[in-house]
Amino acid sequence: MFHGLSAFPLTPTDEHGIDDTAYAALVARLAASGVDSIGALGSTGGYAYLTREQRAHAARIAVEAAGGVPVMVGIGALRTADVLALAEDAQRAGASAVLLAPMTYQPLTEDEVFGLYEEVTRELSVPLCVYDNPRTTHVDFSDELHGGIARLPNVRSIKIPGVPDDPARAKARVDALRTLVPETVTIGVSGDWTAARGLNSGCDAWYSVLGGTFPQTALALTRAAQAGHAGTATELSDELEPLWALFRRHGGLRVMSAAASHLGLTREPNLPRPLRGLDEAARQGVVATLDALGLTS
Repeated sequence: MFHGLSAFPLTPTDEHGIDDTAYAALVARLAASGVDSIGALGSTGGYAYLTREQRAHAARIAVEAAGGVPVMVGIGALRTADVLALAEDAQRAGASAVLLAPMTYQPLTEDEVFGLYEEVTRELSVPLCVYDNPRTTHVDFSDELHGGIARLPNVRSIKIPGVPDDPARAKARVDALRTLVPETVTIGVSGDWTAARGLNSGCDAWYSVLGGTFPQTALALTRAAQAGHAGTATELSDELEPLWALFRRHGGLRVMSAAASHLGLTREPNLPRPLRGLDEAARQGVVATLDALGLTS
């Protein structure tokens, strides 16, 4: 399941809880679109702001709404004991895999990061994807740390940050990591504006924020790259540059929050406090960009 497009939807949430109906519809919409897998409770899904009970509930909704499309559930938390509990909840919900970012308040050493994955993978009965997201976790994975973790039982994929802008450097980055991990472990790119370069450089998957709200657009880019049409994939990404600029300026979560609301997929507010949606001027900028790209028709 760690190949192709993995789409990460919002978990529409306000101070009263998760909007079950909207969330189920978002997931079902992705499943119907033909995505290869669904990433529930990733960063776009606001996992860090939800209680254990809310996360277990969301996992059950996602698996049911996905209708057989593989669902990967985020299990990141500050305490290892909490991660283990969340992993158990995800497995009970029927998740096909789990996604683990090393959340931290105190800076973690490499030994502590490795120890987290060592303890968690020992208890799993489903595959695990390593979530390397230094922007949010403030944990920097060395390639050597990735190589060590990738050899633990049940590790099957690594979700890396965006690759370098230069295609040659992007390929060198992916190739270097590939030499350190087993053949059973795939490499997936995030940082949506670098997805085409990542896929063209040999990444197996795109773990996509865009795909969670605009799956057909993300699928077109993914399928082009998978078919070896690197130029087409690059052109499709270049056409989306106005949207990528908004991602870089505001963050993908807030942009997709505004987009989902504008499309009528969620109510307002749809982010848990203290997160707030974009101000009116920024929202209008998102809407204008979506209109110009033909993503609201």
